Amino acid sequence: MRGVTRRLMLLDTASLYFRAYFGVPDSVKAPDGTPVNAVRGLLEFIDRLVKDHRPDDLVACMDADWRPQWRVDLIPSYKAHRVAVETKAGRPDEEEVPDTLSPQVPIIEDVLDALGIARVGVEGYEADDVIGTFTGRATGPVDIVTGDRDLYQLVDDKRGVRVLYPLKGVGTLQLTDEAWLREKYGVDGPGYADLALLRGDPSDGLPGVPGIGEKTAAKLLDQFGDLAGIMAAVDDPKAKLTPSQRKRLDESRPYVAVAPKVVRVAGDVPLPDVDTALPHAPRDPAALDELAARWGLGGSLQRLLSTLTT
Repeated sequence: MRGVTRRLMLLDTASLYFRAYFGVPDSVKAPDGTPVNAVRGLLEFIDRLVKDHRPDDLVACMDADWRPQWRVDLIPSYKAHRVAVETKAGRPDEEEVPDTLSPQVPIIEDVLDALGIARVGVEGYEADDVIGTFTGRATGPVDIVTGDRDLYQLVDDKRGVRVLYPLKGVGTLQLTDEAWLREKYGVDGPGYADLALLRGDPSDGLPGVPGIGEKTAAKLLDQFGDLAGIMAAVDDPKAKLTPSQRKRLDESRPYVAVAPKVVRVAGDVPLPDVDTALPHAPRDPAALDELAARWGLGGSLQRLLSTLTT
């Protein structure tokens, strides 16, 4: 980043275009009849975000690999229920995605590129990992826009890192900071990763520790500090754990040993050298005009262009 006062906005792009797809009627179509509800909805989202929050830098973070093999090797159930097609070794499995959404993703990518909005996905990593690495390298405040609570782990008041979680479109956002996390879950940002690990997450195929739900996990973290402190308490007969908690945590040692690497976002993704500055004019006006005409992007694109150029 180019200065300590620059505000960086990171978009969990797939999370947002999924929301746009389900939030905008599929009757929104291109001249040839192709649904473009996710495309136009995402453009509307970005327009509103830029208007309301005025970032200096903006990155659309992508899932180059939505289910990295290195995570699956550690926990085989990781996102297994979302696999639509298993592919050959070395290639990512195909995720189960609505039939009319998949064809819109390349359109989204082409439009973002023509606009000049930085779009970053790195082979072998999820968008969460790209977001985590950009966040770790940022020298100014960071707004992470996502519908995925996993990214709460990055919240850091001292560094000005917060999560903007859409409640209804992106017009109503939950501003997630440390005070909100403590009120809701009893933990800070890093503590949220330990909480998620202990309670598990069926949507990601994470089993968690049997019998340790969200409230119990929060109490244990408050009592023992972090995951390492909890596991140390299992070996301490004087530690105030119930017999059932001690037994279940002890039996879950193999899971607890590998889960942190799966649950915590990577901070060492080899990011490409990209210009993250918010564009104030399209990078490729001719290509953008062609895309707008072909896909009938109309007012959604024009409103975003107007916002970017003012």
